[in-house]
Amino acid sequence: MTEANDVTRTASAPADADAPVTMTEIAARAGIDSFHLIPYGRDVAKVDLAVLAPDGDGPAPADGDDPAPAVGTPPHYVVVTAMTPTSFGEGKSTVAIGLAQGLAHRGHRSLLTLRQSAMGPTFGIKGGAGGSGKARILPAERMNLHLTGDFHAITAAHNLLAALIDNHLHHGNALGIVERTITWPRVLDVNDRALRHIVIGLGATSDGVTRQASFDITPASEIMVIMSLATSLADLRERLGRVVVARNQEGRWVTAEDLGAAGAMTAVLRDALAPNLLRTSEGTPALIHTGPFGNIATGCSSVMADLVAARGLAEGPGQEPGYVLTEAGFGADMGLERFVDLKCRVSGMRPDAAVLVVTIRALKAHSGAYRILPGKDLPEAMLRENPEEVRAGAANMLRHLQIVRSFGMEPVVAINVFPTDHDSEIAEVQHLAREAGARVAAVRPVTEGGAGCADLADEVVRACRKARDGGLAGVGRALYESSDSLRTKIDKVAAMYGADGVDYAPAAARFLEDCEADGYGDLAVVVAKTPLSLSHDPSLKGVPTGWRLPVREVRLAAGAGYVYAICGNLSTMPGLPSRPQAERIDVDTATGQILNLR
Repeated sequence: MTEANDVTRTASAPADADAPVTMTEIAARAGIDSFHLIPYGRDVAKVDLAVLAPDGDGPAPADGDDPAPAVGTPPHYVVVTAMTPTSFGEGKSTVAIGLAQGLAHRGHRSLLTLRQSAMGPTFGIKGGAGGSGKARILPAERMNLHLTGDFHAITAAHNLLAALIDNHLHHGNALGIVERTITWPRVLDVNDRALRHIVIGLGATSDGVTRQASFDITPASEIMVIMSLATSLADLRERLGRVVVARNQEGRWVTAEDLGAAGAMTAVLRDALAPNLLRTSEGTPALIHTGPFGNIATGCSSVMADLVAARGLAEGPGQEPGYVLTEAGFGADMGLERFVDLKCRVSGMRPDAAVLVVTIRALKAHSGAYRILPGKDLPEAMLRENPEEVRAGAANMLRHLQIVRSFGMEPVVAINVFPTDHDSEIAEVQHLAREAGARVAAVRPVTEGGAGCADLADEVVRACRKARDGGLAGVGRALYESSDSLRTKIDKVAAMYGADGVDYAPAAARFLEDCEADGYGDLAVVVAKTPLSLSHDPSLKGVPTGWRLPVREVRLAAGAGYVYAICGNLSTMPGLPSRPQAERIDVDTATGQILNLR
């Protein structure tokens, strides 16, 4: 661990984005000794998991023991979530980056943990997820493309298991796998709709068993979720062994351990388990690690990154505890619930406060007056000054504030201000938030960086201190108990959404019963639904009432530790739009600079 005066000196003010900053300096701001850095070029490094050893030295926990707790008073833990978003997203990552920089402006130590961008959306329509303008993760090209190769390692480990399944079938199928029950696809980190349904093994007999198969995008791989939840190399190895891929002729689940695949998969993933250290545009340290698909998984960055951050920013001599900031995918109904019920159960960390990101456009969208389509400009009328429409859509924001409080967290509303917003509309949101008893601040991270988020930083500090002084820090409540039945867990999640009940397709109900009988009843649950509504129907805006949640299918992710209930249509292999971003990305061959990557 670094000396206290080193951290205090480097964290006292934000760095200039254009000033040269070494990875050693960035690590010092995170409370990480340079001894634990594994350089990947000049501006990216992995953090050796030995930093989690009891003395900050020696091997990382690898024998199944939990990592060593942070030394001294633990840092404040803050999660960034949002109201129900539009298809454009409301800028959670950008606000999280701006908040980290805003805390530095106020003289506080902070460390941000975020997911890595997937290349599929980067080359498609969404772009990267590393912020924008003066609130970005640097180096942006590394963040949005290969970084340190973690996604490639996850792709390789996943496809290794797929290859071993088909190899086992080809060589006699000693385990008695029933081909039609195989649930393990192949994965690729590219949006490619043509791979959603394929036939493999065509050709001669020596080319393998002919069967129908599919591809998912790499973030949708169960291996990605396992990497994000693993607490040690031993935990990773055990989780990989529990992955189920098919049933055999006796009806028993066949696992990766049965196929002899888990050891080799662990070998492929060993180095990828360590989080990646980057920085924001103002020099605040950021740990970028894993990127689970928010639709069917946690949608959160890794447990390992948060544990490393907590270790580095614990209270030291002459220091106050720092601030560990992280983000949960989509809105509080989906991302925050999974953050609490899955990630926090594993890490043991509980947040003191939650930042709820809202935008004027999202509030107007939830008034029901507009239809917003991805890839299309916002309706012109939506950009006109209209506080009444903001008020009409505010019920959605208020419902998400209730959800935050239901988990035992102090909420802080962050109004992510766009150039088209009007002062009267911003004032209306501030009034509504304060009337609901929430702290609130307008932020401008894109145009002003940390300075534009300093007021938000002040509110977050106050919220965290209130939680800690009142004995409420780190007491985030889970929505359900592990001992609840799987159907009860899903019912509780649906009730939080506002559903009047859950309707299970017969096959889904039978699958849940089978999971209980097979010993998986204590697993967590994920409800895979649209992120564009509190309900399963993206057209239902605001706070829908009088609806029931339809569960048409249930799948088992035993290694990750949950079952997921699919509600409505869901694609785990996105397609490219008519004019993908890939058509505009290029390289300046004279300088090597990547152009038009966003």
